[in-house]
Amino acid sequence: MAVERSVEVSYSAFYSPSPEAIRKGLQAWHAALAQFDKAAHILEASGHPLKRGLIEFLRRPKRELIVNFPVQMDDGSIRMFTGYRVHHNAVRGPTKGGIRYHPDVTLEEVRALAMWMTWKCALVNIPYGGAKGGVAVDPAQLSPRELERLTRRYATEISLLMHPGGDVPAPDVGTNPQIMAWIMDTYSMHTGFTQPAVVTGKPLEIGGTMGRVEATGRGVMMVVAEALKVNRIPIEQATIAIQGFGNVGSYAALTAHQMGARVVAVSDVQGGLYNPKGLDIPKLMDHVRQRRTVVGFPEGEPISNAELLTLKVDVLIPAALENQITAENAPFIQARILAEGANGPTTPEADEILIEKGVFLIPDILCNAGGVIVSYFEWVQDLQSFFWTEEEINSRMERILKRAFYEVLAKEEELRRHGLKAGDYRTAAQALAIWRVAQATLIRGIYP
Repeated sequence: MAVERSVEVSYSAFYSPSPEAIRKGLQAWHAALAQFDKAAHILEASGHPLKRGLIEFLRRPKRELIVNFPVQMDDGSIRMFTGYRVHHNAVRGPTKGGIRYHPDVTLEEVRALAMWMTWKCALVNIPYGGAKGGVAVDPAQLSPRELERLTRRYATEISLLMHPGGDVPAPDVGTNPQIMAWIMDTYSMHTGFTQPAVVTGKPLEIGGTMGRVEATGRGVMMVVAEALKVNRIPIEQATIAIQGFGNVGSYAALTAHQMGARVVAVSDVQGGLYNPKGLDIPKLMDHVRQRRTVVGFPEGEPISNAELLTLKVDVLIPAALENQITAENAPFIQARILAEGANGPTTPEADEILIEKGVFLIPDILCNAGGVIVSYFEWVQDLQSFFWTEEEINSRMERILKRAFYEVLAKEEELRRHGLKAGDYRTAAQALAIWRVAQATLIRGIYP
């Protein structure tokens, strides 16, 4: 006789973001809209107004998918998770954007990140629209098998939107090349043949590209190097503080170290380090691989995240999460250059304070665009089954980033004649990107 077996189902993770996560997500979305509205206003003032209906079209996501799905845990229980995939705009090409695994992922946060991706791709002039995805989960709390089961189920749930010519995900906070490999394999199993171009940020063995892991952090420093030149600061004399020592922060630190700059402070979620003489970044990265935190590295004094943000340095690189520099701490920022390695780390209120203080702010849609540029290179290589050297990758990325950097400077100078505050490079960058998407929309026409 068959014995009935009860299965425990946990709904603790089912569509229940914390009030703090909801607040942060709404703050990010409202910031994205405020930035857009400011850029649209300056476009109108400069004699390039957007039609009202076009403004509404560009402010709204094209489509949003919420998926609630079960995952069997190692102990046999079943746990529910909530995931998202948002396409903001697909006028200029397939949508592109990372997948984030973090407990505080919400629809509003993903929506904001998707919008920023649209402007980022248009600013560096690659043929993508913006998307983003995520699952509300702490990946560190899952076993490797649980993480794989969650990833494959989430990939299956969003596969109706994914396609090499339609929507191409990539890694983001909490995800990595192995997770991208599981997504690619899952999608390929459903279609019946290998589809490497459906996702980027994969391991080299299955269609990844040279330089992708380092791309975002390396690209941050390529842009910072140009900003240092403009501000007449020799890179060998530059001091740098980096908030966040994940993929972006660690490779930005390593690249800065290789360029001859002094990285004097770094931090992660557990704490930070400060050494005015400069940290040995290769040694620190070895320490982090073993300990999973910068805390405990013997060659630096302990420092908090809050203290790091207000250090007197030449360059501050926030490379963690959104909403780190606010109206409360912006008056105490002492960096001469603020380079946004993260997406949305500075609130609109903080922007105004930093502009008044004369801080040279490199906006996220420019500063951290190296990742999506090299993702684009990976996608192109997968479609052609023809791969490039790392030297070619880095050279092409640097050329694109430099061109975009000086286009933003030129746009800021142009828009100053129409009321833009001097040094408002974020609005200049967004105005340039929004205009490109708007023109593409009008050239294509409105169907039917």
